Amino acid sequence: MLYQLFETQRALMSPFAEFASASGRLYSHPLSPFSQTPLSQRVSAGLDLMHRLAKDYEKPEFGIRGVEVDGIEVAIQELVPLTKPFCRLLRFKRYTDDLTVLAKMKDQPTVLVVAPLSGHHSTLLRDTVRQLLKDHKVFITDWTDARMVPLAAGAFSLDDYIAYVQEFIRLLGPECHVISVCQPTVPVLAAISLMASNGEQTPRSMTMMGGPIDARLTPTSVNNLATTKPYSWFENNVIYRVPTNFAGAGRAVYPGFLQHTGFVAMNPDRHATSHYDYFLDLMRGDDDGAEAHRQFYDEYNAVLDMPAEYYLDTIKTVFQDFALVNGTWEVQGQLVRPQDIRGTALLTVEGELDDISGAGQTRAAHGLCSGIEAEHRYHYDAIGAGHYGIFAGRRWRDHVYPEVQGFIAKYDRPSAAAPATAKKRA
Repeated sequence: MLYQLFETQRALMSPFAEFASASGRLYSHPLSPFSQTPLSQRVSAGLDLMHRLAKDYEKPEFGIRGVEVDGIEVAIQELVPLTKPFCRLLRFKRYTDDLTVLAKMKDQPTVLVVAPLSGHHSTLLRDTVRQLLKDHKVFITDWTDARMVPLAAGAFSLDDYIAYVQEFIRLLGPECHVISVCQPTVPVLAAISLMASNGEQTPRSMTMMGGPIDARLTPTSVNNLATTKPYSWFENNVIYRVPTNFAGAGRAVYPGFLQHTGFVAMNPDRHATSHYDYFLDLMRGDDDGAEAHRQFYDEYNAVLDMPAEYYLDTIKTVFQDFALVNGTWEVQGQLVRPQDIRGTALLTVEGELDDISGAGQTRAAHGLCSGIEAEHRYHYDAIGAGHYGIFAGRRWRDHVYPEVQGFIAKYDRPSAAAPATAKKRA
């Protein structure tokens, strides 16, 4: 019933949001007589803020049209090599007429970025993809909003997630490198472990960033919620049926608006201050500051529903049973054994100020992957970085990315130089 009430509220607020937007332009357009009144800028800023607080946020685009490679601007086109009911595999194909740059790009490493399925769209990793494209061929998992998947497509569990990752890795081949950000670190490690146990070739390297490999270590508010509530509480309180106005009508999901509410509740003062600063930026005519706010919240407020089976599996397996670190996790009847991984190098990355995946949770992968020799395992702490700072923004571009790029280069070409500062072994 809660989902239906939310949709009713959204429908009622939609005309108000559009009215606020139109009225705001009436007080800001230079040709409007209302823009000449003494309080026009204040009124326009208030109406604009109301519009953004009341509007519905759709899935954003990646919007990456080009990147610079060796000083040459190359064009980017999004391709879809493989489509599954709950995910598309996206490729960012690079094009250039410069033969020297083209030859270099063809020889660059192939990277599979496994985006989180945890409430936000994969476009949250836009900055990650844009930076990687300078030195790599990039693919990314683009997860589908569960409310848009018809019931006929069947259920989607954590086991299915792992099967998807394995299929994508097999498609790209063992020469690829896998990067998992936040939530997928656990299923990606399971996917590669199972491939190793079955004698399949595994990727050349795996980079795990800010994920709950061992959620017992330095628990955060996210971990505490999952451990203080029984499994039955999640079944009875956060799972709802998709309303009839969506393609996935009747599907059981964990709604994105609940996840978004939880994110905001973690730092309500910070969000309130951010919206007030946006109002002041509009008042002062600071277009750059206002646009930065819009870009962030266009992404942050766009959320998706997660399949109920997958969400509940994750709660139980990762945050309650700690099945991976306890060695009790079975996928389709087969035990997950990270110690069976041999030929894949490992890099873990953590943010010093990460309030979603606490310190040590990602680094715990080194203790599990005992089959990987110590000289092929690295850890990097991003000083001053929060959760988002390890894959987006200045700290990602200036500090984390050079480590990731050097690590991938080393294990794509055995003779390449080791990472500059990631030489400290875990």
